[in-house]
Amino acid sequence: MSGLVLPERLRDLEPVRSIRTPARLEYTYTAGQATSRFLRGIAQRKILGERCHVCGKVILPPRGACPVDGVPTHEQVELPDRGTITTFCVVNVKFSGSAMELPYVCATVVPDGSDMGLFGMVQEIPFDRIRIGMRVEAVWDDEPRPDLASIKWWRPTGEPDVQVDEGRGA
Repeated sequence: MSGLVLPERLRDLEPVRSIRTPARLEYTYTAGQATSRFLRGIAQRKILGERCHVCGKVILPPRGACPVDGVPTHEQVELPDRGTITTFCVVNVKFSGSAMELPYVCATVVPDGSDMGLFGMVQEIPFDRIRIGMRVEAVWDDEPRPDLASIKWWRPTGEPDVQVDEGRGA
């Protein structure tokens, strides 16, 4: 603490480095037309994106506009529930309320035909064998709902890895 002069009564006390306190955040999100179509598709075990008519990129999840060109997107694209891992993280720290056994892997998966990815867990393979370029497929919940938790996780397909281009899976 350079330049800070503590009062005499505080000089021998250990500084506070962190605190734990209950926190709660509640919010209401109203999905627009594009997101609603996407979520209804998820409830039917379909991954729906939208293609930009300017750059040709398939946006996922769709937002109703291209994040690159800022133009409305209207063309619906049904994507397969197979894709490629473009980034991943091995989670080694438990957080409050988590039932997950450590370590586990979260990854961005770019479905075939898409230019953007979905975030989810990768299972059914040891964490230290997961790699960028690995081919995976969605494991769907038995009773899918209109939310991304309907894709329980992604698992390896056994297909050969693919070369991942830099900048893909943004």
